[in-house]
Amino acid sequence: MAAFDTTRPATGIFAGGIFHFVARILSAVSDWNDERITRNALSKLTARELDDIGLSVHSINATAKRRVN
Repeated sequence: MAAFDTTRPATGIFAGGIFHFVARILSAVSDWNDERITRNALSKLTARELDDIGLSVHSINATAKRRVN
């Protein structure tokens, strides 16, 4: 009768490290894209509209960064 060890990863010991590295890169790209979309949306608003939501033209970049993180 054959027995298979199912507790070890089939791809090797470095697969987890590579997976986490790629996941961190994808997460960074996703965060950058969310920040870019937020910044573009806020940049389209007028100064009065920004004031209505408690922001200023000068705080758009900081707000976009804070929203992602």
